[in-house]
Amino acid sequence: MRIADAYGLGKFGLSFEIFPPKTEAGEAQLFSVLGELMAFRPSMVTCTYGAGGSTQDKTLELVVRIRETFKVSTVAHLTCVGSTVEELRHWLKRATEMEIENIIALRGDPPQGETAFRQVEGGLAYANELVALLRREFPNFGVGVAGYPERHQEAPSAEVDLANLQRKVNAGADVVITQLFYGNRDFFEFSERYRRAGISLPLVPGVLPVINLAQIQRITSLCGATLPPGFVADLEKHREDPAGQVSVGVEYAVRQCRELIGSGIPGLHFYVLNRAEATLRILEALNLPRTPSPQPSPDSLAPGGGEGQGEGAL
Repeated sequence: MRIADAYGLGKFGLSFEIFPPKTEAGEAQLFSVLGELMAFRPSMVTCTYGAGGSTQDKTLELVVRIRETFKVSTVAHLTCVGSTVEELRHWLKRATEMEIENIIALRGDPPQGETAFRQVEGGLAYANELVALLRREFPNFGVGVAGYPERHQEAPSAEVDLANLQRKVNAGADVVITQLFYGNRDFFEFSERYRRAGISLPLVPGVLPVINLAQIQRITSLCGATLPPGFVADLEKHREDPAGQVSVGVEYAVRQCRELIGSGIPGLHFYVLNRAEATLRILEALNLPRTPSPQPSPDSLAPGGGEGQGEGAL
């Protein structure tokens, strides 16, 4: 399935984002998590891509294995970080040979230990350039890009950020998936500016369920998202109670998603962080359609079985 078809033609698309585990135990756990999540019949599973070669090949192998194990459409993330155009072409040729159909094209975050993105010699500087490369030389791929309801932290203004998104759209993107956010007003205002700019592509909210206050404070400090004070206060009440924090996070996400669905969004994209509990509880509360979960074979659960740390949230 092409990514445009997952969220178009009156369909409600549901997608889950995972990252390549670093250990065999982590890989086995991930496939157990996906086995549970498959009960909600996702349109797609997306897999992040590590900068500097850390998990680039693993991304390709993993999306193929997930596709074959669960019979679900998959999407590979790709960033500009640390790669020349020739290296990007090589990776995309491999992806084509492995019959991967969709790419999420990102500039990417700076590698660990660095504070600013650096364009390598012979590489690309912006995500719109990566989208243009895909459309020019690899038109077989469906292409998703990132949008920022609260603006990208490096953009000097919301207007500049929207202009950057417009360049990605004009280069040939099919779908826009947002960075995480916790104030629906931010998304609705962004959506209004998005439509006024003449962008008609599906705009899919990205949702990261909160399961730990310290963790989400760290994540939002890195990506520039805002945590509503009342939400933080509710989480603070359970600082020494991990289960209580999960319950507060789930309840908040359920309210957030219900309002988003009521507004007519084309789908939801969950950043699951390779865990199932919170997302499953949210989906159950939303009463989204579900079927008995397909169980992978023992061979497919073995580490490295089948054919075969990400760039972060979009």
